Amino acid sequence: MDIVKEVLQQQQQNLQKYKPITVEKALEPTIDVGHMLVSDPNYYDEEQMKADREKYVLDLTRDNVQLLINSIWQLPTERVEESIVAKLPPPKAPLPRARKLPVPKPLTKWEEFAKKKGIKKRTREKKVFDPVLDKWVPTYGYQRYKAEKEKDWVLEVPQNDPYRDMFKEKRDLRLERVAKNEVARMKNIARAKKIATPRTGFVGPETASAKQLITASNIVKASTASVGVFQESLPNEKQARGIGIKELMPGEKRKKKVSTVAGEKRRNLEIVNKVLNKKPKIDIDRAISLQKAEARAEREAEEGGEDGGRTKKKGGKKSKAFSRKKPKGGQGKRNHSKRAVGRKRR
Repeated sequence: MDIVKEVLQQQQQNLQKYKPITVEKALEPTIDVGHMLVSDPNYYDEEQMKADREKYVLDLTRDNVQLLINSIWQLPTERVEESIVAKLPPPKAPLPRARKLPVPKPLTKWEEFAKKKGIKKRTREKKVFDPVLDKWVPTYGYQRYKAEKEKDWVLEVPQNDPYRDMFKEKRDLRLERVAKNEVARMKNIARAKKIATPRTGFVGPETASAKQLITASNIVKASTASVGVFQESLPNEKQARGIGIKELMPGEKRKKKVSTVAGEKRRNLEIVNKVLNKKPKIDIDRAISLQKAEARAEREAEEGGEDGGRTKKKGGKKSKAFSRKKPKGGQGKRNHSKRAVGRKRR
């Protein structure tokens, strides 16, 4: 009888580990099977929460997950490779996006023009046959330049200019074309991001229009401290006009200072006081070096007096304190009464 009693107690303990699949709550939770989301509107028990928080949260989570699993098992199921699969319905609750909706890539100027005119893009072949090289060469890409260099290994020089470097001109044209494409690409990016670009920029006077030159000239004139008041006007000079000229002119954004006699006198006094009250900068290292030099000179003078007018040099040799001075030049003047010393010139 004891053995049967122990088996029944052990079975009862095992059954207590597994709770029933039925869950009863005061308010029915909202279950969105499409997102596998459960929203429980019931208030939590504050006493049980304070008694044992971990156990209370674990039991609450278990009950909500059990409700979600019960809803999933109510869906139609099918067996796929020895597994039971349920097809989830479309979600009900709208979830916020982590990022903004993707926007279509803005069209470039050429794409807008092609769309307006109905121009369709033609697909080009990646390689074409070159009869000069007698082989297939790339239509575009970095390998195209190698093929052109191999093809144009010699270029004709004009007769009137035999020293003209045609290879350099061809290379410069290619670099200019690449730079032009890069500028167009940057302008497209700025236009897509709605970044204001300066309208007065130009490559040089050869490519700039008259309107651009006039605008640039007016901006430079108004960029001085006097906002262009004391700048001389050129003969037949015109003022820049058009939309956005006032925003480009620096003089339109700032006003020139109104100078008065009292204000100018006050500013001059401030400058004088600042100069007069400025303390001299003391170089400590230089002062120490000068003091050391003076002390060394005094010490050498004392040693020279004790040795009878002679000072010691490095190495133990003695030399006179006062040596004969080097004779100065005649500075272009010759004294005929004085006998010349040295070798006579012939």
